[in-house]
Amino acid sequence: MPLDNGDRLDQNHRELWWPLPYPSKRSVEAIKYKANNLTTRSTTHLSLRTLLLQVNSVLRGWATYFRYDASKRTLAYVDYFAWWRVFRWLRKKHPKRTYRYLRNRYCGGRWWINDDGVELFRPAKVKVERYRYRGTRILLPWMESLELGIVGRFAKTDYDDISIAGALDESLTVP
Repeated sequence: MPLDNGDRLDQNHRELWWPLPYPSKRSVEAIKYKANNLTTRSTTHLSLRTLLLQVNSVLRGWATYFRYDASKRTLAYVDYFAWWRVFRWLRKKHPKRTYRYLRNRYCGGRWWINDDGVELFRPAKVKVERYRYRGTRILLPWMESLELGIVGRFAKTDYDDISIAGALDESLTVP
């Protein structure tokens, strides 16, 4: 990004500088911990379908929560981690079987783990979006006076309706 006079941003590139929220390391570690607990040796007695339903619910909830962050790489990492945990779980469940057998049996010859119509949820496929009502509608205290306009930082948005205040004032004054 081009900079002007030290810290001042070039006016043409001001809209490109936004703070981007990322999933914290603690939340990534938490989802990894949950995936680890669901795919331990103590769960090898479960069917793959049951395991996938449990893992999918955890992954889907986590990915849906963080889909508004700048988290495409993080979601891809969690996808990679979960896939390998489930595949290692299959190796523990069938210790004498080869990778080729497991791939043909549980992945249909491809590399997407599924069983009885239930496929491992892929967090990397979640569409990352931004909040719809961010940007110009939210006025921030560090915005310059030119950006704030005449009304200052307490500018009205489309959500403010003054007519309700008048009706409320009349209903409060009537005994």
